[in-house]
Formats: sequence, structure tokens, C-alpha cells
Amino acid sequence: MLKKISLKNNFLVIVLIFLSLIPLLDLFYPGLPKTHDGQDHVARIANFYLNLTYGNIIPRWAPNLNWGYGHPILMFLYPFPSYFASFFHVLGFSFVDSVKLVFGVTFILSGLSMYLFMSSFTNRFAGFASAVVYMFAPYRFVDLYVRGAIGEHVAFIFPPLILYFLYRISKHQSPWNVLLGALSFSGLILSHNAISLMFLPIILLFVIYVLLQTKEKWRVIVFQSILMLGFGFLVSAFFWIPAFVEGKYTLRDIVTENEYLNRFEPFSHFLYSPWSYGGTGLLSVQIGLVQWAVVLLQPILLFRFYKKNTYIFGLALSLFILFWITIFLMMDISIPVYQIVTTLQKFQFPWRFLTLTVFFTSVISGLFVLSLPKKTQFTIALLLAGLLLFVNRNYWQANEYLTYPESFYTGIYNGTTDTGESAPIWSVRFMLERPDEVIEVIEGDATITEVMRTSTSRKYIIDANERTRIRENTLYFPGWNVYVNGSSSEIEFQDQLNRGLITYFVPKGINDVTIIFENTKLRFFAEVLSLGGLVGLGVYFFIFKKIILWRHFQ
Repeated sequence: MLKKISLKNNFLVIVLIFLSLIPLLDLFYPGLPKTHDGQDHVARIANFYLNLTYGNIIPRWAPNLNWGYGHPILMFLYPFPSYFASFFHVLGFSFVDSVKLVFGVTFILSGLSMYLFMSSFTNRFAGFASAVVYMFAPYRFVDLYVRGAIGEHVAFIFPPLILYFLYRISKHQSPWNVLLGALSFSGLILSHNAISLMFLPIILLFVIYVLLQTKEKWRVIVFQSILMLGFGFLVSAFFWIPAFVEGKYTLRDIVTENEYLNRFEPFSHFLYSPWSYGGTGLLSVQIGLVQWAVVLLQPILLFRFYKKNTYIFGLALSLFILFWITIFLMMDISIPVYQIVTTLQKFQFPWRFLTLTVFFTSVISGLFVLSLPKKTQFTIALLLAGLLLFVNRNYWQANEYLTYPESFYTGIYNGTTDTGESAPIWSVRFMLERPDEVIEVIEGDATITEVMRTSTSRKYIIDANERTRIRENTLYFPGWNVYVNGSSSEIEFQDQLNRGLITYFVPKGINDVTIIFENTKLRFFAEVLSLGGLVGLGVYFFIFKKIILWRHFQ
């Protein structure tokens, strides 16, 4: 029978929350920890929030990035962390503090989600051990204080939750499991597209695992698992469909082509690599001393479970194999695999598989504690926590802090905030300076009066003395449309003298011009799918609850 996990008044949960606060102390200092991407994330979120203030509930265009020329990066940037940070900003926190709150809160939630998952089918001591190992892996602090990788960091919440609700489905057919499982799966996709793709095979393998334990109602379990994952895909479709399809309009495949070849790591670096705040080749990719110790003890764990519990034995053996597969995929000996399975190249950095490694070692650690005599499990779990705090004590420190005013992030941002992969394919990779004006006459003679300007729309009155060509100093991307006197006007954006920028003609006379970033048919279709997914999920939940209530009174 499924164990009920009560978070209230649970001693281990209180200890877990207390421990999770220790690595977050550096977030309480003024300013933003200086990381690879942290500053850029704040600027992106400021643009994201600006869209929300204008009523764009699905922000896709960042108007102030790229030296004020705008950028489509929000179309390809996982939106969940931005929504989360925007929530904190609405409460009155600055953008910097909102971002720090996202890092802090999600770090704590990731530990709680792993505890919930592992406690559900083992026990609370194993769950505690898994949660601590999950939070205190060195790579977690690389994401937090070195890379500032907010998407990957937030994504750690969801894999344990997804597996937890899949396990719940196998034990108890409740509409809550499908509802919350679907939202967790969509949360993973909306937190980081690459990480969600990495975890998808693990999720499917876990479905097989729970089915192998089920002698009855397997058809119901398969049906509800498909519903859960299907609704998760639908709810997040507004993001992943346009991000996947419209990536062809960017420099993504050109900029990132074969980049993975320079990002592999030698095996010795996984055993130990010095802590550094540098980039690839410098940042630490070590798995962790405690994690390695648990993995090396895995054969003993397998032996103990071989006859005691065949299902746990199968899980432990699978995790052991998967762990070594991730190590293999982060080394250059796996290049032939990358050349055959080209999807792997999209991950850019092979060491991103450390995300899976962290997950595997965490579950293995919980199973290790479970294999011990019951009288020693609590003591070993606490000892494991103490060892993790001791060996990782130098890794949860900010290198230095940035103390820019809020206007630095909310105003025109002198950068593109990525390596150019999200830039439109017909534009230059990086703009280098701000435009003199937001709109200019480049041929002819006209007077321009700005009537209105938002993040995704502009209105002008243009009094032209002759047929005149106008340049809107905004990058063109599908969705930008120009209307002159109510009629659609042709946009020229591939002129080499105005490369990638919106240019158009107005006739002689007084012209009412509107420029607006609208949904393409694909984006509209994706948003309809997401809306349909939410409605369908609600209808399923309502009908299922009605059926349960009807059966109760029979």
C-alpha cells in the first residue's frame, strides 16, 4: 500500500529545509552573484515582465535587448523561470532579488521533490539521503554560482515529481495524479527544453518499471500515464512547438554546429577537477567524492537486493548502467554516437549530462541507505549529509557581486544576451552600438511623429513629401507586420545596407502607420493546443471525480 507522506511536523523535512538554506547564504548579500549568464538572465526577465505589463501573457519578443534593436530570444528561452521571477517582482522585489529568490526557492523545492519521490516507494531515511545528495552535488553549485544557469537549476524540481506521480498512478487511480503529473511534466519542458529531452527516456523507462511491478490494471496505468505525459506536452505546446520549428529562422544551427566537439571532458575530471568560475574546460565537472563512494559500493547494494527485492534490484542495476552511460556520453570516445544520433548535438555541452548523473547518484544513494539494517539507516543518512556538507563546503560561494542599478536591466541593454544563436538568420550575429533613433528616413523626405510605443507595437503619423522609405530600427522576425493606412505593407529586411532591419515605403501624404509583432499561424496553433490541453485536463479531472463520487454512492 502506498505510504502517505506528511510534510507537516516531519523532522527530516525540517532538517532538509535547514540544510538547504546553508548553500544559499551568499544570495542574501546585496547585488547579483557574478556568473556566466546571471546578468543576462536578469535583463531577459526584465524584458519578459515588460511584455506582461502590456498584456502579452506569452512574451516572445525582447524589445530592449540587442542594443535596443530587439531580439526574439524569448521565443526560445524557457519561460517558467521568467514567470516565477515576474511573480516575485509583482510582490515588490527588484529584478535582481527576484532572480535570486527563484534560485533559492527552487533549490529548496528540488530537495523536497526528491524526498517526496524516494520516500513514496522506499522510506523517509532513504528519501532524506537522496534529497541531500540531489542538492549537494557539485554540479548544482556550478549551475548556481558559476554558470548562473537558471533554467537548468529550476528544472531540477520536476523529474522527481514526474516520477512520483507516475508511481502514484500505479498504486492509486486518482485524477489528482494525472493533473499534477501533467503540470509537473509541462513544468520541466518550460524550465529547460534540452534537459526535458534528456529526461524523457528516463521517464519512459520508469513507466516500464512500474508496469513490471503491476499484475492488475496495467491497461489503466498505461492509459493514465499516456494521458499525463500527453497533457504535459499539450500544456507546454505554446513554447516548445514554435521554439522547435521556428529555430530554422535563427543562426542556431550555424553558430552551434559541431560546438559539442570541443566540450568533452576526460574521465579524470569527473573524479576531481579544481573549482573554477571559468567556462568550459575550466569549470568543475566533478561528480563528487561522496557520490563516487556510493556508486563504487553499488555492487554490494546489488548483492543485497538480488534475492531480497527483485524490483529494487532491477532499479538499482538500471541506475548503475545509466550512470556509466552518462559518463560515456560526456567523453570524446562517444563522438561516433553523437554523429549517429544527431539529436545529441543539440545539447551543445556534453557535460550537461551531469544533470542526469546528479539524479542517478541521488536515487542510488537512497537505495544504498535502504539496503542497510533499519537500525542504522537514520544514522547513515545523517552521516551522509554531514559528509556532503563537509566536502562541498567551498563550492557554494559567490565569486563576486554585480551592483548595477535597476535601470541597467530595465533600459536598453547593450548586448544580445546569448552567443548569437537566437539572432535572425538574415541579420548580423551581434549589433555593436545603439541606433541614433528608433525610426529613420533612409530614402525620400518625411516628418515622423510617434503616437504610441509598447514592447510589441508602434504607431506613427508620417507626413511624406514624396514616396519615402522608412527604417524601423528593430530586427525583423516572422510576426512583425507593417500596416500603412490600414493596409498591409511589404517589409524589406534583407537589404545588405540595412541587414535584418524592418524597412518599408510610405506614399506621399499623411500616413497612419502601425507596426506590430503578431502571432504566426504556427504560434496561434501552438497556443490553441496549450489552451485545449488545459481545458482537456480540467474536463478529465471533473469527469473522473464525478465517476469516483458516483461509484461511492452505489
